[in-house]
Amino acid sequence: MAEYRINELADISGVSVRNIRVYQDRGLLPPPKIKGRTGWYSSEHLSRLKMISQMLERGYTFATISELLMAARNGLTVEHVLEGEPKRNSRWKNLRRVATITISELRKGLGATDSSIALGQRLGLLVKEGAGYAVTNPEVLAGAEVLVKAGIDLEVLLDRWERVQDDLQDIAASFVSIVTDKYLAEGTTFEMEESEVIRLAELVQTVRPMAHDIVEVAFGKAMDAEISKALDRGAEMMMASDDEKSAAAPDVDTR
Repeated sequence: MAEYRINELADISGVSVRNIRVYQDRGLLPPPKIKGRTGWYSSEHLSRLKMISQMLERGYTFATISELLMAARNGLTVEHVLEGEPKRNSRWKNLRRVATITISELRKGLGATDSSIALGQRLGLLVKEGAGYAVTNPEVLAGAEVLVKAGIDLEVLLDRWERVQDDLQDIAASFVSIVTDKYLAEGTTFEMEESEVIRLAELVQTVRPMAHDIVEVAFGKAMDAEISKALDRGAEMMMASDDEKSAAAPDVDTR
């Protein structure tokens, strides 16, 4: 079986080293086999990268790809998904994950300012590339465009993202500690063979989909509850407004 260093894999696949690392971080690509201090990738990694690239081009999100790949590991097929038409609900979704867009497009479509563009870079949504920016998540831009058109300030959305990112860092640390507290507790002697270290890394990766599902379900419930509260407040405000209008209306003699 062919083996590649990460730079060789990037050259053959057409996927940048940076994106290969992103896919690994997101659990889409298995970690390489470690030999000495070098990570070695196989032809299976190359095939996985080609599939991920195809699915990204068709508009699938990282979360969806992760779920489909997990389904494949359980005996289901993924390839038939690629036979469908790509999503075309938004001009942002037609962008490839590494497509470059201009500053003028950001300003026109999102009302982006220098500060919001800088914040987008800090959050990893935009990556400077030549005279423009590479978009790492077109779906977020698609949603942001809808909110901006509805009068929501883009910087408000990005500020929420930044705050959530900090909270999620704590949540991620909590889930990873499920493994590290067991095997890497302070005060214990670290005497592991290389194979055991690799196994430990794989065990930590196992936590990822479980944590993702737990957070997704919990967040879905929390969002449903908050949306219901918002709708209730809206209904109460409408009723209060109707009552005020009725009280202010002159009495009419219908005799």
